[in-house]
Amino acid sequence: MGSAADALGVTQAFLRALDAAELLTPQRSDGGHRRYSRYQLRIAARVRELVDQGTALDAACRIIILEDQLAEAQRINSELRRNHQQHAVGSGHDIAH
Repeated sequence: MGSAADALGVTQAFLRALDAAELLTPQRSDGGHRRYSRYQLRIAARVRELVDQGTALDAACRIIILEDQLAEAQRINSELRRNHQQHAVGSGHDIAH
């Protein structure tokens, strides 16, 4: 946890707060030390950015969750659109946009 905090320029208490808020759930080593993935470190960095801009920690966590949900919805929408277009082209139907 110390090296993750140092890399992000935050305190260990900040990372523990993200864990308590259930925004990040790091893996644990055999010795009980928190181990953060690159994705989790990116999330923590985004929270820090929002907090540095004056956003309350709980609001920053909610923003991150909503951003993540939006990105997932956009990914699914793109995938469905591609599948629909492939099906229409494969069946000989023209797609008008």
